[in-house]
Amino acid sequence: MAGSVNKVIIVGNLGADPDVRDLPSGQKVANLRVATSEQWTDRASGEKRERTEWHTVSVFDQNAAQYAQNYLKKGNKVYIEGRVETRKWQAQSGEDRYSTEIIVNQIGGKLIGLSDRQEARGNEEYDRNHSTLPPAIDDVIPF
Repeated sequence: MAGSVNKVIIVGNLGADPDVRDLPSGQKVANLRVATSEQWTDRASGEKRERTEWHTVSVFDQNAAQYAQNYLKKGNKVYIEGRVETRKWQAQSGEDRYSTEIIVNQIGGKLIGLSDRQEARGNEEYDRNHSTLPPAIDDVIPF
């Protein structure tokens, strides 16, 4: 029997600005909420349908977390490569809870902003402070 692979690739839009924090170890981590959508036409009614799935993404790569903090904003389109991880934790009530998230590490992970100039700006303040598009993380620091 062959080995196994835990790899996920998503392209979606940020539902909120990245939440970037420093861990006690000094490592930077970015938490993202990413929406992916699929659209189809219902065969029976002919109506257009859409379903949106929300993904929790934790970015543990220092360079990618810094990139998220400096360049990404709510609504930006992003490309993410990582692995799926489910954590078990206990709520205050003592119940077991589970959280499934996409983990982006330095090895095997990627975070790339895909928004065009207009999407990346999003507002006039961005226009005043930035004269070019944010670079892709691969342009900033190669993995």
